[in-house]
Amino acid sequence: MPMLKRNYKQEYKTAMARGEHEDRMERQRARRALDKKGVNRTGKDVAHVKALSKGGSNKDGVTLQRPSTNRSFKRNPDGSMK
Repeated sequence: MPMLKRNYKQEYKTAMARGEHEDRMERQRARRALDKKGVNRTGKDVAHVKALSKGGSNKDGVTLQRPSTNRSFKRNPDGSMK
């Protein structure tokens, strides 16, 4: 199978036409950047230092975390979410 070069501009246009959320595309860009650097992220989630839902971006930095850590929410002493 020949190596094909991806057309990222076209993929972006297609994603926008589908109505995909910008945060999802931001996460994918972070994953691609780590892959390009050669980082082995097997079994790990790409976590933003400042969450995208809280106004963060890839410029704020990304780390690798276990899925259980990245997908959990901070809790109050009574167990409710903060």
